[in-house]
Parts: sequence; C-alpha cells; structure tokens
Amino acid sequence: MTGSTGTSLCRSCGGRDLRVFLSLGDLPLSDGFLAPDALQREEPRYPLDVAFCPDCTLVQILKTVPPEELFAADYPYFSSFTDTVLRNAADNVAARIAEKHLNGNSLVVELASNDGYLLQYYREHGIRVLGIDPAPGPVAAARARGVESLQAFFGRDLAMQLAADGRRADVIHANNVLAHVADTNGFVAGIAALLKDDGVAVIEVPYVKEMIDQGQFDTIYHEHLCYFSVTALRRLFQRHGLALNRVEPLTIHGGSLRLFVGRQERDDRPVAEYLQAERRAGLDRFEYYADYSARVGRIRDGLVTLLGRLRRQGARVAGYGAAAKGTILLNFAGVGPDMLEFVADRNVHKQGRYVPGVRLPIVPPARILDAQPDYLLILPWNFKEEIMEQQAEFRRRGGRFIVPVPEPVVV
Repeated sequence: MTGSTGTSLCRSCGGRDLRVFLSLGDLPLSDGFLAPDALQREEPRYPLDVAFCPDCTLVQILKTVPPEELFAADYPYFSSFTDTVLRNAADNVAARIAEKHLNGNSLVVELASNDGYLLQYYREHGIRVLGIDPAPGPVAAARARGVESLQAFFGRDLAMQLAADGRRADVIHANNVLAHVADTNGFVAGIAALLKDDGVAVIEVPYVKEMIDQGQFDTIYHEHLCYFSVTALRRLFQRHGLALNRVEPLTIHGGSLRLFVGRQERDDRPVAEYLQAERRAGLDRFEYYADYSARVGRIRDGLVTLLGRLRRQGARVAGYGAAAKGTILLNFAGVGPDMLEFVADRNVHKQGRYVPGVRLPIVPPARILDAQPDYLLILPWNFKEEIMEQQAEFRRRGGRFIVPVPEPVVV
C-alpha cells in the first residue's frame, strides 16, 4: 500500500493527493486498557495508515476514531505520574512568568490540561488559570488540586464563548494535543479567538523528523492524527492569522518542538533556519518518507529476534510502562504472554487491567522485585533514564533493560 493515494482529505489544507507510506495494520486503541471482565469480548480495531500531503507537507493518519471513544469516562492517562513531564511543565511555567511578567491579573489557559499537572505551578504564583479537557477522570483530579477546569472539547465555538465572557488569555498552553484533535483547523481557529492581542500560545508537539529519523513508529496511534514539521505548522497557523515566531527544540518524548505563536509576526531567525533545514533534508517531499516502512519492519524483526533468543536461553522478561506506544509496539510485533510475563506501571488507574490486543496483565512496580525477571523491556523508551533510575534496585540485583527504539538494545 506504500505510495498509494486514498479518498481522504488532508486534515490541514484539504488536499486530495494523500500518499500512504506506512501501514501498521488493524490495531486496538492504544489506551483501551481492558478490565478483567472485558477479556472475553472482542476489541475494536482500526487501521493505522500514515500518509504525506504533498500540498502542505503534513504527515497524518487516514482513519479518525470518534473522540468520544478515545477520551471516554475511563481514559487512563494522568500526566502527574511521570516525573519528567512534571519537570518540563515547571520549567516551562517559570520561563513564561518571567518573559510575560505575569501576575494576578493575568489569565493562563491550558488546552488538554489533564489533571492540572502544569497549571498547578501557575496557581502557586497567584496567577489565574483555566484548564480545558474532555476526559472526566483527569478533570476531576485537576479540580481536586484547585485548578479550575472545564470538561469539554476545545474548538472555535468554545473559544468565542470564553472570549465573549471576557476570558481571553495572556498565555495559552497546548502540550501534545494539537496532534489529537480531529478538527485541526477548528482548534487553531479557537486559539486565534481566545488569545489576547499581545498574548502567546505555547504549543508542544513531537517532531516528525525525529519520528522518521529515529524509527519511532510506536508513537503512531489512533489518538495521534497528525505528525508535524515546522513547514506544515507554519502554513497551518498562517491560515488562521497566526504567526509562528519562535521554535525551541526539546528532548522530551523522543524529540519535540516548543512553538511560540502570536497574532503579531516577529522576526525569529531559528524559524527560518528550521524551514531551510527541512527543505535541505527533504521533509517537504514524499521521497523522505518512502523507505520508512522497511525500516520499521527491521526494528520489529530485531525485537522479536532478541526476545525469542532470550526466551530460548531460559531468560525471563517483563515489560515496564503500559504506555500508549507500548500497545502499538507489542501488537505490531506480536509480543504477548509467550514472551513477556507482565507489564509494570506506576499509574494506579492502569493496574489490574490488561494491555489491549496482547492481553498482558498490568501490575504495580513492586511486582518487579518480587518476581525479579532477568530483563525489563522499557516500553515508554522516551522516559528510559527516569525508569532505569527508578528501577536501580532491579539492576543492582542483576536485572538488565531492553530499549526497543531506535533499534533493540540491551543496556
């Protein structure tokens, strides 16, 4: 199917010439963790086909799963369980307060605010905040820590309502959410409506160049509808009267971008440098993506070969981190209970459930030292340093770690 075109329209520009370069098959929802009483029921599966738009350069999946199904009442992701995410949020907040001279008269809005993990740091400085998130569990957790939160999907209509109520924002945060929204243009139009004339939208997205260059195919799942380059983002923002004024590289999530977007255009050399570098690398052409499917296949085959060899040698292997990317990796590679004993995770909302598709049990991290497997396969490899530090006792007892991406290695 690589290189074929479909009937879907580009999520950004509406172009019709989408070219598929990777098909991962029909996979379960990455966060659709199963309760024990659901194990006998068949799970819904949806295709994961990834395409390039030659008109605006946006990389995107073709299938849109209804947001209400993705972010249902039992949505299990809570940002505060990841120390790296909290540190990134705290540093981000401190920098924005200093740059914008924020005070008690300022308003900061976060889109996809989850459990209040970021806005809590603004509240500590007496700055007014508003979180917007569609998932009831995280919203309840945010309210419990004193972060005012709306349970809603953000878009142009909600933004205009807030603006009419006098709640335009000095700062809008949108971390790892732009890729999640089905109405990409409506979401960006909402940012334009909600932002004060001198306000700034600070948006974080995983960088498609890192995803391609580092073989990070497991970051492709049904919640992630788009995979952004600076070239594609600039065109998207311009369509709604917004200027991309600054770009900062981040190491989080395997390589991300922090974007600074405003109503007024400001000269920022790094934006131009990113655009030039992407042209030189070929991110604006299909050929850059054409061999990705073959490289993904090699990563999968390498992992299966490694795990198979370890099991034949009598080694015991477990997984760490029931992350969304882990669901994709395990299902695409066909790694189930015959290769892994269990998956440990700190998130109490996932413990006692099962990984979608492969049906691996999710247990508390204490199980690791009780069972003492020989190897831990780190599924959220983007947090491998944090995880290996947390599991120092496992390593001291002779345990070793497997990092699957960008190529399977034992460390």
